[in-house]
Amino acid sequence: MHDLALPRPAPLAFGDLQGCHRPFRKLLEKAAPSPDTPLWFVGDLVNRGDGSLAMLRDLMAMGTRAVPVLGNHDLHLLAVSAGIRPSKKGDTISAILDAPDSDDLLEWVRHRPLAHFEDGMLMVHAGVLPQWDAVLVMELADELQRALRGAAWKETLAGLYGNLPNRWSPNLKGIERLRVTCSALTRMRFCNAAGEMDFSSSGGLNSAPPGYLPWFDVPERKTADITVVFGHWAAIGLTLRENLVGLDSGCVWGERLSAVRLAPRLEDRLLTQVDCPSCGAAA
Repeated sequence: MHDLALPRPAPLAFGDLQGCHRPFRKLLEKAAPSPDTPLWFVGDLVNRGDGSLAMLRDLMAMGTRAVPVLGNHDLHLLAVSAGIRPSKKGDTISAILDAPDSDDLLEWVRHRPLAHFEDGMLMVHAGVLPQWDAVLVMELADELQRALRGAAWKETLAGLYGNLPNRWSPNLKGIERLRVTCSALTRMRFCNAAGEMDFSSSGGLNSAPPGYLPWFDVPERKTADITVVFGHWAAIGLTLRENLVGLDSGCVWGERLSAVRLAPRLEDRLLTQVDCPSCGAAA
């Protein structure tokens, strides 16, 4: 008689944590995943909430069970730590930078991926350009990850800031290629059918500039045949479609923190939420 391996539980994916440690612990307890359930995080693990240090320590202690991707706030943490960017009003990352285990925490952050693809689910922080299929997303994310993990990571990170080029071309090389990848995966909300990104609006779906659409509504998007899991866009709130799981429900703005069980079928995806009355955000 042969032992049959039990199927692994579907991942439990969490929206933007942004240092909201107490709501996260409350949500984890409420969702009560089994110990072997993978925990996915859509990025922006830190900043603006009042528990960024505790959040990083928790996630790092989870080992391989925690599967986070990096968001723009996580890259900002690295940039401030490296002296590339100044701290901003409203940042809550000083506790991380001043912690005795700061070097270990920053090293852990720097080695997290920019995208994760498994069982037909692609997780990124912000979005994917319509010209990219899942294979290309993972190739481009890997290029960026390797650069950020390399010896010249500070030079790479400094070169990622800026809005141009704002569209993909397979002919892009060097830092411009990495910058487009980073802009799409960690910052994008709106683009047009040609994949040209707009960074002027962070509002809701009706705030798109003329000729632009939410990245996920561009016709013939090449990732439409899989499920994309993302965060970053609190203004549109929770978004659940067959091929789309948008998880930023605005915890850091006093709204809610969301987690979704990533079952293959929409009707089997279980949503769990907690209120976030006081995360110490953006006050």
